[in-house]
Amino acid sequence: MAFKKITFLAIVAGSVLVLDLFTKMLIMEHLSLGAGFPVIPGLFDLTHVRNPGGAFGFLATMGPQARGVIFILVSLLAVAVILWFYMQTPVQQRWLAFGFALIFGGAIGNLADRLRFGAVIDFVDVYIGDLHWPAFNIADSAITVGVAIFAFHVMFRKMPG
Repeated sequence: MAFKKITFLAIVAGSVLVLDLFTKMLIMEHLSLGAGFPVIPGLFDLTHVRNPGGAFGFLATMGPQARGVIFILVSLLAVAVILWFYMQTPVQQRWLAFGFALIFGGAIGNLADRLRFGAVIDFVDVYIGDLHWPAFNIADSAITVGVAIFAFHVMFRKMPG
């Protein structure tokens, strides 16, 4: 049973990680930092930005060395906790396991950026007029979906099989 769980985790988290790293590589190869172009004018651009802080720029103004150490340690702790939760999830709770696997893959993707660049590569810029949602990436999207699945589970105490 544990082998199936590890295989499922490897497939889901690995897919998130590969897609995340591949899209970031494409952005870095084809857009200089700060450059972008509209995909849906007035709504959605691809823009190469780097986020040295956390979600929504959290701690972005802190010194780079301290911020780097904090985020790497917190990321490693989060990866370990998510892995523990994933392994504790009953096999009947496939959606919950899927959510944890998404979070795990996304956390690894953003951790890889922090280790390589000291910041996370973001590129999805969603906006209406001058109102911009903070830029994000595939890893952030996977984490968000995984957290939504987890929140649904917590609120309703069960997930469909």
